[in-house]
Amino acid sequence: MKPAAPTKTNAARLLDSLGIAYEPRSYEVDPEDLTALSVARKIGLPAAQVFKTLLSHTNTGEHLFAVIPGDAELDLKKLAQAAGAKKAELASLKDVEPLTGYIRGGVTVMGARKPFPAFADETIELFDVISVSAGLRGLQVLLSPADYLRAANATLADLTKALRADEAR
Repeated sequence: MKPAAPTKTNAARLLDSLGIAYEPRSYEVDPEDLTALSVARKIGLPAAQVFKTLLSHTNTGEHLFAVIPGDAELDLKKLAQAAGAKKAELASLKDVEPLTGYIRGGVTVMGARKPFPAFADETIELFDVISVSAGLRGLQVLLSPADYLRAANATLADLTKALRADEAR
């Protein structure tokens, strides 16, 4: 079954308003597997080019977005350091939709309910094109990293954990 033609999302409207070129790419959603690795396979890009958006909070209660490659794990200590905080933790799943307006598997910085500070992993600049959620499960947008950083008002930082030799494939 082919995915239905998507409606215009808040993220797409934001990109349009900024004059940023992007390519929407839809895929079939498996509610049992919302991982970025699965999305990457379905849209035909390496997982390192498909960036996932995670909501976290600091010890001071400030919420942040962390945007990291689909094949990487967020290092909360590095995120806290980038944000100038002592500690950061992932937000609970029950808080994600009320705070962002998006459900798990569809979270994006662009057009989020509240403009929380965003930090993007520095590897984002290694690619000509990246993919991020368009704010809806089953829909990604492909765009240049520079355009994404501008639209998301994101700060570059080293945010990921180094893979151990046994984890590198």
